[in-house]
Amino acid sequence: MWMMVIFDLPVGTKKERRAATRFRNDLLDQGFEMCQFSVYMRFCGGKEQVETYTRRIERALPKTGLVQILCFTDRQYETIVSFDGRTREKAKENPNQYVLF
Repeated sequence: MWMMVIFDLPVGTKKERRAATRFRNDLLDQGFEMCQFSVYMRFCGGKEQVETYTRRIERALPKTGLVQILCFTDRQYETIVSFDGRTREKAKENPNQYVLF
């Protein structure tokens, strides 16, 4: 199962920029990978692990802004179509085993 965290956080003031950076760094510390600047993904072994990370993300939420978490299966992950410029990228493959950090 995959988790995708997408967010739109305010960065108008220095305090808001610090909070947004802290949130992004927290996602990276939890093993998420950046797909785009406000889109992070992580592979999870099952729904229990998804719930654990959801609670961790909830504790790290900034006071303002929109954060959404999407969950989808390995099969759905394999059907993602990506383009780099006008070139279609190869289909993504699921990891064969857990990666230890």
